[in-house]
Amino acid sequence: MSEMSGARYMCEFLTAYKVDAYFFMPTVLSHMLALMDDYPIRRIMTHGEKAAAYMADGYARASGKPGVCGAQTIGASNLAAGLRDAYMSHSPVISLIGGRFAGQKYRFPYQEIDDFPMFEPTTKANYQVDEADRIPDLMRQAFREATSGNPGPVNLQFYGNHAEIERDIIDHEVIVEERHIRIPAYRPRPDAADVERAAERLQAARRPVIVADSGARNSGAGAAVIALAEKLQIPMANSTGALALIPENHPLYFGVPGTYSRSCSNKAMLRADLVLYVGSDVGGQLTHFWRIPKVGTEVIQIGIDPADLGRNYPNSISVMGDERVTLEALCDAVKKREAGSWVGEVQEMVAAWRAEIEPQRNSDQIPMRPERVLKELGACMPEDVLVVSDTGHSAMWLSQQLWMNSTKWDFIRCAGSLGWAFPASLGAKVALPDRAVVCFTGDGGYWYHMQEVETAVRFGINSVTVVNNNNSMNQEINVYTKAYDGNPSDQWGTMWKFTQVNLARVAEEMGALGIRVERPEEIAPAMEMALGAGRPAVIEVMTEMEALSPGASLG
Repeated sequence: MSEMSGARYMCEFLTAYKVDAYFFMPTVLSHMLALMDDYPIRRIMTHGEKAAAYMADGYARASGKPGVCGAQTIGASNLAAGLRDAYMSHSPVISLIGGRFAGQKYRFPYQEIDDFPMFEPTTKANYQVDEADRIPDLMRQAFREATSGNPGPVNLQFYGNHAEIERDIIDHEVIVEERHIRIPAYRPRPDAADVERAAERLQAARRPVIVADSGARNSGAGAAVIALAEKLQIPMANSTGALALIPENHPLYFGVPGTYSRSCSNKAMLRADLVLYVGSDVGGQLTHFWRIPKVGTEVIQIGIDPADLGRNYPNSISVMGDERVTLEALCDAVKKREAGSWVGEVQEMVAAWRAEIEPQRNSDQIPMRPERVLKELGACMPEDVLVVSDTGHSAMWLSQQLWMNSTKWDFIRCAGSLGWAFPASLGAKVALPDRAVVCFTGDGGYWYHMQEVETAVRFGINSVTVVNNNNSMNQEINVYTKAYDGNPSDQWGTMWKFTQVNLARVAEEMGALGIRVERPEEIAPAMEMALGAGRPAVIEVMTEMEALSPGASLG
């Protein structure tokens, strides 16, 4: 062992755990930041704490390694809000914040508020580090919590408004627990009897389907999902969070069910007599608030967290284990069978939906239809692209209209915090500097953190951001139509329309490449230019304000 400051210890620790980026707003752990001159850790200073949390989240989801972010006491509540999406998406993010001095509590010191409780609802674990000697074990515990079981964010609050405890001297070895450097930290094997029972039920079902969710993505279970579906000839779907696991052109694929659904997907789910969920908490969005599948449908659930198994449907069988390992065991346990009439029935549903939306995907109208925009993007992006999606209409359009026939691409999406995608894509690009990273967001989401274009320019984070600009939050049209009982006043636009701004020109002013696209045939050349620009790029696609993504179909 050797004596060193707490700040030096944290630099050594983060380097040993292969953390190569730290996203932050000043000022917290400033001595640690200064010492990072000597370490291979990029210091990414953002324009806001939420953006720092979102970047760390994007970094974590892209790399599988914990993303680390930080803020001082006055900004810590913003950081806590930024962890909300990581918590909902089971993303391993670790936040480092300052805490209060004991002698100043309850005396109204400048900028003080007790931020610590704010992290309780947005983290898996929330720890106070009141003595420097606790830095080693609580840092290890933070990484252990973040990467084990269902991953999730962890907060460490260091003593002192600016974490002044970092200056104290400690005498500890840097202990590295290799399995907690990335997710999944553990791959528990399922109970053999549960696997056999699940195999029997799958083979006995007449109209089974498989639905893969983000836990399957975290486990790297995409190939195993496809292998099981092909062996049993079972139609398969995925959540938006697992969109890249199954190629669009796979004959057994029928899309994304739930609230962001293609109509054919929900039709198939409502006809199914057994649903196998893989790596899913079977939450409200994927089931359209537990209406799909309908009550009484048999459900088998595979997942790594026993607390989630059977939470939302009365499972006939719950199989606890790592998703990839469990699917591989299940594939070994079942017997190969030929495709029956059920596969043909689902394929007919998919074909009918494709025919229904073909006019929109081929539309030449100006302003453009989003369906046509997504058709063009799907055709011109690299096959190994990482796509980052915002929530709301952005995720709905992508779930329905981005058709990628590749097994090499990847996809991460916002769990519900509008504005997440753009900063998250910057974090993802930091994690994957040699891979194409393309963000898709609406102008409503982009406005939240547009200032981070300057951050991207400053640090050479050369991602591509596609902004679906309809000069509005048009997702609210139906909301306010109902609010006005179907007869809106002439003032209703103040609640969902924006001033018309040339976002490409604003991006150029911040040093990025800005391209405004107004016609479908301009999209592919713009993407080629953006990917080869050698600097951050913003492609602003001008779309119809009244184009609304179809809502969930219930039959």
